[in-house]
Order: sequence, then C-alpha cells, then structure tokens
Amino acid sequence: MVSKSYSNLLELASGESPSLGRISRGIPRVVTAPGIVPDLDDSDDDASNASSERSSLSPRERTIIVANQLPIRAQRRPEGRGWTFSLDQDSLLLQLKDSISEHPDMEFVYVGCLREEIPIPEQDEVSQTLLETFKCVPVFLPADLRSRFYHGFCKQQLWPLFHYMLPLSPDLGGRFDRSLWQAYVSVNKIFADMILEVINPDDDFVWVHDYHLIVLPTFLRKRFNRAKLGFFLHSPFPSSEIYRTLPVREELLRALLNSDLIGFHTFDYARHFLSCCSRMLGLSYESKRGYIGLEYYGRTVSIKILPVGIHMGQLGSVLSLPETEVKVAELMKQFCDRGRVMLLGVDDMDIFKGISLKLLAFEQLLMQHPEWRGRVVLVQIANPARGQGKDVKEVEAESYAMVKRINEAFGLPDYNPVILINKPLQFYERMAYYVVAECCLVTAVRDGMNLIPYEYIIARHGNDKLDEVLGLSPSTLKKSMLVVSEFIGCSPSLSGAIRVNPWNIDAVVDAMDSALEMADAEKQLRHEKHHRYVISHDVGYWANSFLQDLERTCKEHDRRRCWGIGFGLKFRVVALDQNFRKLAMEHIVSAYRRTSTRAILLDYDGTLMPQASIDKSPSPKSIQTFNSLCRDKNNLVFLVSAQRRSSLSDWFSPCDNLGMAAEHGYYFRLRRDTEWETCVAVADRSWKQIAEPVMRLYTETTDGSTIENKETALVWCYEDADPDFGSCQAKELFDHLESVLANEPVSVKSGPNNVEVKPQGVSKGLVAHRLLSTMKERAEVFACTVGRKPSKAKYYLDDTAEIVRLLQGLAAVSDQTPGSSVPL
Repeated sequence: MVSKSYSNLLELASGESPSLGRISRGIPRVVTAPGIVPDLDDSDDDASNASSERSSLSPRERTIIVANQLPIRAQRRPEGRGWTFSLDQDSLLLQLKDSISEHPDMEFVYVGCLREEIPIPEQDEVSQTLLETFKCVPVFLPADLRSRFYHGFCKQQLWPLFHYMLPLSPDLGGRFDRSLWQAYVSVNKIFADMILEVINPDDDFVWVHDYHLIVLPTFLRKRFNRAKLGFFLHSPFPSSEIYRTLPVREELLRALLNSDLIGFHTFDYARHFLSCCSRMLGLSYESKRGYIGLEYYGRTVSIKILPVGIHMGQLGSVLSLPETEVKVAELMKQFCDRGRVMLLGVDDMDIFKGISLKLLAFEQLLMQHPEWRGRVVLVQIANPARGQGKDVKEVEAESYAMVKRINEAFGLPDYNPVILINKPLQFYERMAYYVVAECCLVTAVRDGMNLIPYEYIIARHGNDKLDEVLGLSPSTLKKSMLVVSEFIGCSPSLSGAIRVNPWNIDAVVDAMDSALEMADAEKQLRHEKHHRYVISHDVGYWANSFLQDLERTCKEHDRRRCWGIGFGLKFRVVALDQNFRKLAMEHIVSAYRRTSTRAILLDYDGTLMPQASIDKSPSPKSIQTFNSLCRDKNNLVFLVSAQRRSSLSDWFSPCDNLGMAAEHGYYFRLRRDTEWETCVAVADRSWKQIAEPVMRLYTETTDGSTIENKETALVWCYEDADPDFGSCQAKELFDHLESVLANEPVSVKSGPNNVEVKPQGVSKGLVAHRLLSTMKERAEVFACTVGRKPSKAKYYLDDTAEIVRLLQGLAAVSDQTPGSSVPL
C-alpha cells in the first residue's frame, strides 16, 4: 500500500508540521519502485503490493548506506566558482565499501549531508555531480534546522544520555526540548524522502548508521513494509535506568525495532537495549543457534554484537609514506635519543574522554615514583571536539591548567613532562607518534568503540623501512603496551591490555607504572595476541558479517503477509502467515444463518475479558448477549476459563443454558442446573503441600509476586514484579517445582508472567474435543485468535471489543431467525 503522506505522519509524531523550506531540488531518480507516488493516500495492503512489484532496472545487489555525513570532502574553488569534491579516506563508510570481500559485485549508494553548507542555487548541480561521480545523494538542510538537529537534539540530549549523563541541572546536558525533538524527527523524515529517490525496495538493502537517524527506520517501514533495513549504533546504549528518563523513549525503541537487524559494539550495549525493550515494551528475546532475536508483532528483529575494526590497507599505506618515516626519525631524536620514554594519549577534547583524569594520574605517578621524573613524557594529542557548548570550554580550560601545573612542578630546563598538542594533525603524523610511543593510554569514562588502541597496535607492528629508522633488526619481536578504560567498547577485545577504572586514580597510576616496568618479553606476547585479533577483525570482517546477517534476516520477508498498524512514530508492521486472515463478519454470519447445529466455544481471559482488567466479572451487556445466543436451540454455547468454578457460577448465574469449564477444563457443566463434572479422574491434591511452600519461598524473595490457590491448581504470578528479576525467578521456580514434583501426577507449566502447577492431562483442548465429538458433522470451523499475532488459528480479530461485537451480531441473528452449525 502507498502510505499516508509523510507530512501527516510528521504531524502525528511531533504535534505540528514545520515549514521546512526548500530542502532539495530535483535529485535524479536512479531506481524507483513502480507505482509509488510520495503523497498519495491509500490502504496499507496496496503499499505491500506496490513494493513487491519488481523493477527491471536493478542490475545487481545494492546497499544504500545512510549516515549523518557523506564520505565526501568539499572545497570551494578559487574566487567562489563552484566546488571540488574528493573522497574522505578516513570515513568508516568508505572503508567498509573498500573492504567488502563476500559481496564483490555489490553496488553502494550513500545518502547523507555534506559538512559544508551549499547555497540553494548550487544544490542541483552539486547533487548531479555527487551522484554521477561518487554515487552519493546529498541531503540539504536549512542552517537553522541542521543546528537544532545536530547541535541541539543529537549533541545536547541524545549523545550525553547515551553516555550516561543525566540532565540533573541545565549545566549537565540539555533538558528535553520538544522543539529540538521535532527538528530531529523532521530531519529523519527528510532523509527518508531522499532515500525514496534511489531505493528499489524489493532488492536493495538499507544500512542506517548511528544515533542521528534512529527514527528513520519508522519512516521507511511505513512506506515499504518489506524494506530490508539494518541499523548499527556506534555509540553506547545506556542502562534502562538511564534510558527510561528520556521522554520519547518508546518512540525511539519502536523506531529501532522497525529495523530487521540492529547492531551493537558490545554485549553490554545490546543487553541494555534488550532490557529496555523488556521493561518498557514487554518484549522478551531468545537465542537460537547463536543468534539473538526479538519477536515483534510476528517479525523477528535480530540483534548483532560485533565491534567495528580498522582499515588495514589504509594504515599500511600511511605507514609506508616517506613523510611517516621522516616524522618517526624526528620523534626518535626528540625523545628516544635523549633517553626519554613516551606515553601517548589521543582523544577528542570532550567531557567523556577522561583527559583530566589521565593528567591527574600522570601527576600522581611523578609524585609517587620520582625515578620517572626527567625520563617519562606524556604526549596528549587533543583533537577538536565534535560538539559545542560550555562543557567543551571547561574541559579545555581544565586541561591547559593541569598541564601548566604539572610542567611547573616537575619540569626541567630541557624537559616538559606533558606535551599537549591541541591542533589537528595529519594522519601520518599521528601514526608516527604511535610508532614511537612505548605505551598508549585511553582513559575515557564512556566511549562507544574507540579505535585508537587498534591503530596503535598496527603502527607498533610497523614495516621493514620503519624498523630501519627505529634501529631494529628483522628478527626483533615487536612489542606494545596498552592501558585502557574498562568503559570503552574495544576493551573486551583487548584481553592483553591493562584495564582500569579511570575514576580510580591510584589504579591508573599503578597501571602506568606496570606498563613502564613490564619486561619486554611480556610486552611482546601481549602485542602478538592483540595483533592477531586486530588483523583478523578489521572493518571488512565487520561489514561482511553485518551484511550476511542482514541478508539472512530478510529471507522471510516474501513468505509473510504484512500490515502496518499504529500512528506517527508508534507505527509498526505485523508480519503473519500467508493464510492468516481476519474473520469477516459477513462470512461468519452467512455460515451462521445456513447451518442448523452450532457450537460456539469461547475462551474468557484475554478473549472476552482483557488480560489487564482488574475486575474480571462480565458486564450486563455481555450477559444479555450470552442469553440471546443460549436461547437459540440450535446453539451450544460453551465458555472455557482458568477461573475458579465458584467465580464463574457467581458471574454467570443469570445464564441458564450457558455451558462452562473452570480451571482450564478440569471442571465443566453443560447448564446452570447441572452438577459440575470433571474431565479427568479426581486427583490426589496432596502435592500442594509440597508445591506451596516452594512458591511461598519465591514469593517472599520476589517483590510484586503472588500465589493464586485454586481448587486443583497453584499459580505463581509475577506480572507486578520487576520483569527481569521476575523472569529469572520464574525459571528458577520452574526447575525447582519440576524437581520436587517429579513423582506427582501433575504438570508444571510456564505462561506469560506465571508458573502454574495443575493435574496432568487437563487442558482446554480436551474440553473442546469432548464437546465436538458428540456432533455428527461440522461443515465449517472458524478457529479465531485475538490480535494479529503468530497463531495456529486460521482467523483473527483485533481485540476483545471485536469479539464482543461479533457475538452481539450473532445474537441479533438468533433473535430474528434460527441459525445452524458454526463451531468457533
């Protein structure tokens, strides 16, 4: 189906439809889905059909890489006459394309913004040039909107929160600003519009990168229900206690879940995301054959855990440059020839990189270990911060003050303990510092990945020409030493590094001293271990693995029927079996009229009565409907429930001819004036004396859990407990009960938010079989479930309200004319 217009969707998401001005002009359409008109309103099913029409223009596999910035450098020509463009070799997006080996014929198209602002009159020409020359589709944003999007919502709200900073005061991260959120949604919608210019939804894969574009999958999924969407988050994902403070937490979670595959650098980040989905959306995950998946409205959203790597080819090329050799020789003369040992830090000048903590530790090292004074030098390369604001200025001021203090306290006429380089360096210059540094220090308090240690390891491994400059023989084993924060994404993969808590200054001092004192043989072993990992887990390994998993995850698309439900940013797609259909009122009424023997079997909890309802008793209108159906002599109406028989007898006492089964079918009766019977032989209930004390133990230790003691069953409920702890306790209780009740005639069952012990052989299906076996023939069976969800039933109705309306419709037919045979 063709979706409702994006402007309408944006209004629903943000509360207004901002005037975006003239965003883009005439981007050439490379491949489009036939029949898709951007602002045409239609039904959901039509969008699925439109996206499934094959385009004959797609020659081979293609991936659309979407990120905030294109891998392009732009420069204004002299005298302002046009622009020159070149590829940004440092861009991860470009590196992953160069490193793809499993898909050598795959075509890549990039969608993103340029760093430079392009005047509106020049945008058409720039778009044409970038598309034809670099296969890049630029997204042009008005300056004000771009500022509110990037420096506003991204850098003031999402970025601090994802790095565990709560806005407890205006100075500590930005307080939530609805207008900045609307700008964020607006930009994501503009990105979606640009992707529509190039996407062939049946064939293309879309790979979205990082927190700037979290809601983009919702816009794309709304337009193309079967779009092949992958998302990789390059930043940390905070714990649920931090994330839940975000006012738009549900919108962002649901947007991510509109992807087919979501990637994270570490298990911690993935675990936090899964915990948020469990606590805020009630979703659970499971692992099958090594793959983690979330069931979300019939779709399986896969979770990928794999840290990104470095581009080995690029680093090798830079290390081989003559400029690198010259710089290494210069640094050797400056440090090594004077008998000095270099410790190196390379960080952005922002609040999360821990530069001040590193300087404090180095200051304490010189105080506690005077033998290192005059011998060890900390070179701190401070890259410009990517964000703006007061916090950046404070970090700069604090760093400069600390460097001055340390140099004044421990400096000598020809010796400064700390050298702070606060200007951008060429890549070859940075690599030269890596080559000479005896130890690399990364003390970030929170960082998504951080590839500095990987680059350092490759630089220290060097090459033959650098060995000559360093005075090393070909047989010399290479060595390196790392001190890394345990709060950065690369830390788990660097098992040979000295891991530290950067907040513990004493521990960092001890780590520095250990790194300086460590024997060369130990450093060589650690280096070799790290080198093997880094070269085998490069950016190509990461990109190939992600795309393979995305392809695997999307294989089921064509085998499922899809519907779009929900409004605004709460939109999601339901994917179900091809034969699963909504039960049409006219269909069942027609069968109801023409048949003479009907069995209507109804579940109660969750079918006629919402699960979340506290008062489980039926309404007077429901009682009236049941009586109308039961008065029809052609009907056998039977209600099956998990409730006690005393409750059912009380609630449905006005219904003379209503058959009922209580406690999942253990007790049943055909009419009100008959006695309750049992479906199975009356069982010994002495097992309760064993099970109840066990349940009571778990109830005492699980706040929010309760025990429901029925006549024939015991149920431990934990729907009001902490979802993670309750689920963990339920698994323990299940195993405990199975163990102590192994010789008892009962079965232990685990259900949604409960663990139940009941007699063996008791089930609702047994009741249905017993009733229907007495009927001579059945012309039609309408097996129906509540909600569009995976089910063995052939039909569904959306909710309990639709079930009630259906029964009211059938009751109206019975009041008018006698009907015949419809087993439900």
